[in-house]
Amino acid sequence: MSISATASASPAPARVRRASPATLLVLAAAVSAYALLQSLVVPVLATVQQAMHTDQTAATWVLTAYLLSASIFTPIIGRIGDAVGKKKMLVVTLGALAAGLLLAALASSITVLIAARVLQGVGGGVLPLAFGITRDEFPPHRAPATVGLLAALTAVGGGLGIVLAGPIINVLDFHWLFWLPLVAVVLTGIAAQVVLPRSPAHAGGRISVTPAVLLSAWLVALLLALSQGSVWGWTSGRVLALLGAAVVLAAGWILSEQRASTPLVDLRMMRRPAVWTSNLVALLVGVGMYATFGFLPQFLQTPSQAGYGFGASVTMSGLIMLPWPVTMFAVGTASGRLAARFGAKALVVAGSLIAVPPFLLMAFAHDHVWELCVATGVLGVGFGLAFAAMSSLVVQAVPAHQTGVASGMNANIRTIGGAVGAALMAGIVTARTGPGGLPAESGYAWGFAALAGATVLAFLAALLIPSRTEALPEPVRGDETPAAGPAEGPAAVQESVVVTSATPRES
Repeated sequence: MSISATASASPAPARVRRASPATLLVLAAAVSAYALLQSLVVPVLATVQQAMHTDQTAATWVLTAYLLSASIFTPIIGRIGDAVGKKKMLVVTLGALAAGLLLAALASSITVLIAARVLQGVGGGVLPLAFGITRDEFPPHRAPATVGLLAALTAVGGGLGIVLAGPIINVLDFHWLFWLPLVAVVLTGIAAQVVLPRSPAHAGGRISVTPAVLLSAWLVALLLALSQGSVWGWTSGRVLALLGAAVVLAAGWILSEQRASTPLVDLRMMRRPAVWTSNLVALLVGVGMYATFGFLPQFLQTPSQAGYGFGASVTMSGLIMLPWPVTMFAVGTASGRLAARFGAKALVVAGSLIAVPPFLLMAFAHDHVWELCVATGVLGVGFGLAFAAMSSLVVQAVPAHQTGVASGMNANIRTIGGAVGAALMAGIVTARTGPGGLPAESGYAWGFAALAGATVLAFLAALLIPSRTEALPEPVRGDETPAAGPAEGPAAVQESVVVTSATPRES
């Protein structure tokens, strides 16, 4: 079963890719708005629970529903954007995100709020669409740096969400966690429609439904088991059944992709050395980053009577973590120049290595606020380098008409890594309890040490990334003027991209 998505057959006028600053601003705003929503509710789940008169399990679904929805829609919307036009799908995706925000802002029950978070998960498609538009609109020597900046903003937004949540709920109520982003998303959607140029070409063809359904099914089964394992019990029938279903459904998905005439995800593309190694690094970096988002604020907010922690408020714990998004943004803006000089692989390797000591500092030297400020600042440098260069490597390694789905899968793999990291951290932290039933300090110490170990594995995986990345050649279609200018640096890839509105078929 498939859905037809064909492009116009009329010739496109000759064009040279010279993206305006307004294009970058719109894409940055779209990515930042989505990234902010990934973590904005994390520090205030207890507030949501109290306001909605519900229990902790139901409140946790405010986060879980968003995670599951984003895992489904990110690669699928990326693929649809490749087929029917990235600008069109970006506007549609921002519209869905705005609708989800409006529903959440008006929600008076936990059921409605969870449904709103499912709708917000559609916003995950912003990431692959933004990367694809960057490749379409920016000259080859600028595209890698721009992709790196947008990738860094995904993590910066996550850090800022934790920082901003406290002040917002202190001055207003938790509904404003959705009202304020709603304004930004609506303005960004209007700007995208007005400012962004029409997508110059799309892959067209048919979008196979069966692989999309199977991909969604195994991702939901896997992420649901990982996110609820600590609640239901790792040996419970529900968790084991979900993990078994994930394996069976994943095998069915692979088989359906191999048989599809127009696969949702080209598995040959996923096997390219630069793609699978970058995805492996993404998985392991996701383990450390998302687990830190969830558990460092919890550590900081633990009352000092427990023998550790600082009894910090939501606002104070966010401020202690502020060095993270600040240093990550600074590194993200410089990533293009650094990649041009040292190569994107070198940045991923260095970033993964730099991120190891902060986890050790959190594990074994966390008695003073300044130690954790230093740790989060250095962590921002490490993850900023790794995120920026890693996404750029994936985009460079695939043909332009596969940019959306390739970067969408990379983002999804980071999400899976985050779910693994959260499950790992939860299992270790809750294994032992101290005074008052709070987790023992040793649980956090061993948990952060385990995240350091995962980051060491990310460093080793980064060493496997090919030193030079060459994209598959695009079909020669003669109605676009190739972008002028040589690619800069060993990580940049020279492209001579000529596109048309005719419909290339994926093999």
